[in-house]
Amino acid sequence: MSNLPQISEAEFEVMKIVWKYAPISTNEITEKLTQTSSWSPKTIQTLIKRLVSKKALTYEKQSRVYTPLVKEDEYIRQESNSFLKRYYNDNITSMLASYIEDDKLSEEDIASLRNLLSNH
Repeated sequence: MSNLPQISEAEFEVMKIVWKYAPISTNEITEKLTQTSSWSPKTIQTLIKRLVSKKALTYEKQSRVYTPLVKEDEYIRQESNSFLKRYYNDNITSMLASYIEDDKLSEEDIASLRNLLSNH
């Protein structure tokens, strides 16, 4: 996995729309985000431009649509690994113990984890 661009939380909201609906136009992105946020169309266009300059999105002039250059699963994996390193010294056992102790994992989550671990 290559080193992916740093994406802010606001930019991540734009990326979620593009990942879900690509190829997608500026107007469609704006329409979807104004339904779920208080951002102005100009703010959304600025976020889109930043993502293009960071090479997270590409814009095709002929079709006038945006598509992602960064794969969603790769980006989420990178961010998860970064979080794990930053807050848990790269120790997933410590992270899971923290979640279990704080009752952040449901019985269903724990069962899913057990199943996942037993299959690996």
